Amino acid sequence: MLLFALKMMMGDKAKFIGILIGLTFASFIITQQAGIFLGLMERTYGFVTDTSQPNIWVMDSKVEHIEDIKTMKATRLFRVRGIEGVEWAVPLYKGMLKARLSSGNYQICNIVGIDDSSLIGGPPRMLEGKVTDLRYPDAVIVNDVGAKDRLAHHATNPKAPRIPLHLGEVFEINDKRAQVVGFCRVGRTFRSEPVIYTTFDRGINYSPSERNLLTFILVKSKPGVNPKKLCKHIKNITGLAAYTDKQFKRLTVQYFIKNTGILVNFGFAVFLGFLIGAVIAGQTFYNFALDNLRYFGTYKAMGATNRLLTKMVMVQALLVGTIGWGFGIGLTTLFGILSAGTELSFILPWYLLVGSGIAILLMTLISALLSLWKILRLEPAIVFQSS
Repeated sequence: MLLFALKMMMGDKAKFIGILIGLTFASFIITQQAGIFLGLMERTYGFVTDTSQPNIWVMDSKVEHIEDIKTMKATRLFRVRGIEGVEWAVPLYKGMLKARLSSGNYQICNIVGIDDSSLIGGPPRMLEGKVTDLRYPDAVIVNDVGAKDRLAHHATNPKAPRIPLHLGEVFEINDKRAQVVGFCRVGRTFRSEPVIYTTFDRGINYSPSERNLLTFILVKSKPGVNPKKLCKHIKNITGLAAYTDKQFKRLTVQYFIKNTGILVNFGFAVFLGFLIGAVIAGQTFYNFALDNLRYFGTYKAMGATNRLLTKMVMVQALLVGTIGWGFGIGLTTLFGILSAGTELSFILPWYLLVGSGIAILLMTLISALLSLWKILRLEPAIVFQSS
């Protein structure tokens, strides 16, 4: 009987294809929009991901996310270094400063100053040059996207292609000399400004004169020491905020979800995709049940129980749901491949696939229940009388 149910579903090609189109569209919209949302959230903590050497971040207690810059006294670094369980602790400068290019144009840049001696906190991947080249006078390392885009300059003809930065080129940061000694590749962040790495002391020299310029303290816990317990220990002793890298990422994501409309916008798009898919699939499923009432009535007259009829409808729903979900995931994967390397943020983790599968399963079950309500109330005698 279940095989007959599948043949019955695929036999009506128009409605079968109509249901598949609705479920495929819903699966694509749900997965694609959720993937873009997750990609954006991943970008919010991209700098934390790139800075992989430490497992603890220490900062001012009022900091709410990675881009929330609140400086500390330099003496806090030595207090953190003296805490039991800390293997090493190094300073990090992070700030937004103005760069003046050789063409005379200005560009706001994300300046990262790493520890002068250990160079911990440097770029995750070098394309040209070496991180140790930062020890040269006025040396800076620029991310490749920024060098080719916002820090590129025009030749004499403004309509000609822009000329990217090149090794050895000199420009100014806050009216101070900076020379490019390398190019790196960093993860895309929520903000699109160019990223420039230099040493901590040079970063402070570039920044406007302030009393406190220490932004973060990067800490590595000793082997065998629980990072979460060490964070609490640092907080109790210094009064500063201390988070593991995972906690800091979570704090950043929570801030953007709470204080921006990103979740509402993408959530509405996902809900709309679910609603449209459910309406299309439900309506088509219901019409399919009406067109095949005589068959279901015949099965009931032959002794088929409501339980068996329910199984038949559920098998039909699982068939179209699985195929529609698969087509939608295929389109989403193709979208992800085509968008790779662009400004568009998109990721497709395994839990998103599971979540979209559950959403499509729920959608098909709701659609099946709508048609099942008509089938279970059917009197076989009425079908025979109408025939």
